[in-house]
Amino acid sequence: MPRVELTYTAGSISQDAKDHLAKQLAESMLRWEGAPDTEFFRSISWVHLHELPDGTAFTADGPAEASQFVVDVSVPQGGLSERRKAGLVEEFTRLIREAAELPEDQAIRVWVLVHEIAEGFWGAGGNIIHFEQLRAAAKAERDRAAAPA
Repeated sequence: MPRVELTYTAGSISQDAKDHLAKQLAESMLRWEGAPDTEFFRSISWVHLHELPDGTAFTADGPAEASQFVVDVSVPQGGLSERRKAGLVEEFTRLIREAAELPEDQAIRVWVLVHEIAEGFWGAGGNIIHFEQLRAAAKAERDRAAAPA
């Protein structure tokens, strides 16, 4: 049940690249969480792109002259090991750099913030969602996908 929010400066990513990037980020997120690639899990893996209007990005020196990218990723606590977090940060940075045609030496302009939502603090459908429920749902989806047709 990941949520990915990418905020970036105006004009940094073309429309074609945005459409492709949103799908790539969702797929990457599911993979790093270890969730099954099923219709159900894809449908609850949300990506929101927020393009900042011209003149609304700054640094301590004033208006930003270079593009800026901030990815906020929310996952249930315990959903990502340290290894998985590191892999996610590396892959998200690469995907965004490629979409924005940003040179590798400018990767510092891509920030990835991973927010682990504490157990009991994630709600959906009017109910608190517990990590064990997600784990059980993932197992059921894997079993269903592996069952002979």
